[in-house]
Amino acid sequence: MHVTIAAAETAIEAARKRAVELGTEMCIAIVDSGANLKAFYRMDDAWVGSIDIAIKKAKTAVFFGMPTGQIGKLSQPGGSLFGIEHSNEGLITFPGGLPIVDDKGVLIGAIGVSGSSVENDHAVAQAGGSSVGVCDLPAHPWRT
Repeated sequence: MHVTIAAAETAIEAARKRAVELGTEMCIAIVDSGANLKAFYRMDDAWVGSIDIAIKKAKTAVFFGMPTGQIGKLSQPGGSLFGIEHSNEGLITFPGGLPIVDDKGVLIGAIGVSGSSVENDHAVAQAGGSSVGVCDLPAHPWRT
């Protein structure tokens, strides 16, 4: 099961609206469950460097089925995932990437947002992701 283009567009619009409320410009990426880019939106004046970061946040969230900020906590020096950001052609391990899970508990994709503080990135990702599913994953059964 993958995130549909209709769902991706809904998530982008919800995320965009939240970014406007916060007064910031964002890059917003949606990937499917295989980490393939499904949809992307760059707000006017959003940083060019945020394009790659948003996409990598979405990919990171779907690769590991958890929020990027959670991975970041585990990847600190001495942590169980220290150095993981160097795998998979580069991961992003700070907030702004969230998995998207459907109403059956299946991981269908992820959203990645970049362009502001990590707190704003997370809030915008949460607005987008929660508009089409949930971002809190169930226990392991969905994982392969």
